[in-house]
Amino acid sequence: MDFTPTEEQEAARDLAARIFGDLATHERLAAAGTGSDAELWKALCAAGLPGAVEETGLLGLVLLLEEQGRRTAQVPLAATCVYGILAVARHGTEEQRARLLPGLRDGTTVVTGAFPGTGGVVAHEGRLGGAVEWVPWLRDATHVLVADAERGLWLVRTEDAARIEPVELTAPWSAGRLVLDGTAAERLGTGSGSGAGSGSGSGSDAVGPGFDAYTDVLVAARVAFAGLQAGVCAGSLAKAVEYTSVREQFGRPLATHQAVQLRAADAYMDTEAIRVTAYEAAWRHDEGLDAAEAALTAAWWASEAGKRVVHTGQHLHGGMGADLDHPVHRHFLWGRQLDAYLGCGTELLAELGDLLAKGDPS
Repeated sequence: MDFTPTEEQEAARDLAARIFGDLATHERLAAAGTGSDAELWKALCAAGLPGAVEETGLLGLVLLLEEQGRRTAQVPLAATCVYGILAVARHGTEEQRARLLPGLRDGTTVVTGAFPGTGGVVAHEGRLGGAVEWVPWLRDATHVLVADAERGLWLVRTEDAARIEPVELTAPWSAGRLVLDGTAAERLGTGSGSGAGSGSGSGSDAVGPGFDAYTDVLVAARVAFAGLQAGVCAGSLAKAVEYTSVREQFGRPLATHQAVQLRAADAYMDTEAIRVTAYEAAWRHDEGLDAAEAALTAAWWASEAGKRVVHTGQHLHGGMGADLDHPVHRHFLWGRQLDAYLGCGTELLAELGDLLAKGDPS
C-alpha cells in the first residue's frame, strides 16, 4: 500500500484548500444559514475539482473532502462526486456517461444519493414507489441516485419526484424527504452479484470481480464521508489548539495543563485513525480490490472516534464551546451528523462482523 498522493492529487488538494480558505469563512457560513453556498460551488466547479475526481480517484476525493471538512463548507461535493461522477463513470452506459458527466463536471448537474437502500423504495418496470425519510443535499440536487429494496440503482430527476419536503438536520445539508409514486427512473449499473464491468456498455473494469454497482457505490460513499469526517475532526482540533494556546487560566495558557494536553493528544490519535483507515479503503477501491471490509472499518472509526473528537474540541473551548454561534460548534454539529449518516458504530460493527463471518475461516 502506498498512500503518497500523486502530483495531480496534491495539486487538486492544494487548490481546494485555497478555495475553501478564501470562501468558506465563518462570516459566509453564518450568512448561508442551512442552505448551500452557491458561489463556493461555482468556484469549485470552475476550478475543475469535481471533474478531477475521475482522474484522481476515490483517494483524491478523500483529500478534497478533508479540506472541505476542515472548513465545514456547505457544498454538495461528496454527494455529487460519489453518487454522481464516480457512480456514472464506473457503472453508467456509454450513453449515460456522455449525457451526464459534462454537467456533473461543470456543476450544472448535482446528484445526491438515497443511500443505503432501506427497503423503502420498490421498483416496477422502470418506475419507483415509496419514500426516503431524509436525503442529504436533496434540495440542491437535479438528480438523486436511489437504491431500491433489491439493491438496484436508479437515477431519478428530482423534478419528476412526487414530492420533496424540506428536512432540517443537525448539519446544514439542504436535506429533504423524497416521495416517489410511479416515478420514472433510469437504471444504473448491473444487479447484485454480477461483475460491474460485465454487460453491454457497462462502466469501468476497475471494479473488482463480484462487485455489483450497489456495493461499489456504498463502499465509495462510506469512504468519502469518512474522509469528510477526518477533515471535520482536524478542523475542530485545530481550533481547540489555537484557543487553548492563548486562553489563560491560573496565570498560564490552558494548553500547558496536562489534562488539556492528554485530551488533545487522544483527539489527534483518533483523527489520524480516521484518516489512515479512509486512505487504505480508498486505495483499495482505486486499485480494484475488495474494499468492503476496509470501508466499514473506516466508517466505524469515523463514527465512533469522530464523536469523541468533536466533543473534545467543544469541551476544550470551555464556555465558548457552548455558544451556538462559535465556529467550533459547527464542527460539533457536522461530526454528530456524519456519525448518524455513516450508520453509528454498533450498526457498522455488526455489519462488519457478518461480513467477516462469511469469509474464509482460515
